[in-house]
Amino acid sequence: MWYKDVKQFKEVSGYEIDGKWYPRVTRIISIKSKPALDIFYEQVGSISAAKEITNKSAEEGTKVHEAIEAIMKGEEPVYEDWLKPSVTAFKNFLSFQNIKVVPEHIERRFVHPDERYAGTIDTLATIDGKFGVLDIKTSAAIYRDYNMQTAAYIAALGKEFPKLTTRWILRIDQTQSCAKCKATMRTKGGREKIKTASSSKKCEAEGHEWQDTKGIIELKEFPFWRDDYGAFLAAKKLWEWENDYWLRQAGYL
Repeated sequence: MWYKDVKQFKEVSGYEIDGKWYPRVTRIISIKSKPALDIFYEQVGSISAAKEITNKSAEEGTKVHEAIEAIMKGEEPVYEDWLKPSVTAFKNFLSFQNIKVVPEHIERRFVHPDERYAGTIDTLATIDGKFGVLDIKTSAAIYRDYNMQTAAYIAALGKEFPKLTTRWILRIDQTQSCAKCKATMRTKGGREKIKTASSSKKCEAEGHEWQDTKGIIELKEFPFWRDDYGAFLAAKKLWEWENDYWLRQAGYL
């Protein structure tokens, strides 16, 4: 990606904290190849259409984060009707899964002074007696790339929180199921994506019978983070190499 000036590069790529600029974790790991994006661009048909869907998906994801984080603070969130299945599913999930969160840890910004990167965590949490990073995703699945991101969080926060030993991905999504077959439809960013099964052929010809949207909650723990952190540091080195010019302009290198 090209930038018009160093100011834009710094705004897009990092944070200014206590008078110093640091690249942020999510920008660093963007250097990693994502083959699924190529497939997505091909399916959509144009880069402009893909960007429109991506931007709208990001806006929807932000609204999900805001609602879930409000609930974790003990507040009653205000949200749009389309988000109700996810909110309801999360509230039901909390009724049997004990998640303890300190409000001050939600959307907390941090710096790793030695490796010189920064980020913002969704929250720190205690689950089943274990203390760790809890990262909220609104994706269709839990992808391995998330492990690099959360490992960077643990490495940066470990000195301040010695009991920080693990991390979880909390995936929140919502889909519709066909009443006549096993097909599912996921609507994200204004795009409807249908996943069919072998039993869907006849239904596809006659038309699916979509049921009400239901929320999906998936919580998965990843306790072993050091190898993932090694991968993150390797990605950071590559990102620095790729952005050498702008990092020198920013006084980082």
